[in-house]
Amino acid sequence: MAIIAPSDFRKGMSRRKLQGRVFNGLCLLAVGIALAILAVLLVYIVAQGWSRVNWSFLTGFPSRNPDRAGIQAALLGSIYLVTIAGVASFLLGVGAAIYLEEYAARSRFARIVQINISNLAGVPSIVYGILGLEVFVRSMDLGKSVLAGGLTLALLILPIIIAAEEA
Repeated sequence: MAIIAPSDFRKGMSRRKLQGRVFNGLCLLAVGIALAILAVLLVYIVAQGWSRVNWSFLTGFPSRNPDRAGIQAALLGSIYLVTIAGVASFLLGVGAAIYLEEYAARSRFARIVQINISNLAGVPSIVYGILGLEVFVRSMDLGKSVLAGGLTLALLILPIIIAAEEA
């Protein structure tokens, strides 16, 4: 094994620092370009669509006639869905996190649950959708309802809330 002289080490260190700065600059440039493209797209979309947004568009229901079409049903459905998911996931997530941190101690059950929670955080959302379809829509007979969608979405974000138990 060769011994590196201090002067060679310093020369190599300054080269590595320069390479690090260049790489950092290239990464910032790439992010800047991506954000600039996003900004241009958003400005274009707002400029093209702003004239079509009015009160009747926000409060109207879907229609076959484009002049009378609105988004009230979709807007209210989204608000209901997010509210149900937020309440359900907050109650279950914080309750589970408190139980695991304060009451379950270091038991085997708590370790198994924490490993499963960590694994659930990596499950694709389509799998949660299939789970929600089977459990809430078919098994619990909730049908195609906002409640079934909200509970499915709550399951999707539950591992993230529980994983924050250290906080």
